[in-house]
Amino acid sequence: MRPGVHPVSRPVVFRDRAAGEVFLTGPTADSPRALERQDGNAYPLVDVEISSASHPFHTA
Repeated sequence: MRPGVHPVSRPVVFRDRAAGEVFLTGPTADSPRALERQDGNAYPLVDVEISSASHPFHTA
């Protein structure tokens, strides 16, 4: 693969503002804000308005 073509994948925290749930996942999103987790690491923080934790029609 050519270098510099694909975005960097890193651990990122998504926080559902409606439900207050926090998800650690590995997308390519980035944020200037960070959240320190219980493991002692700080991860980029992305706030979302709705997720599977707060969507009324989500089926698990």
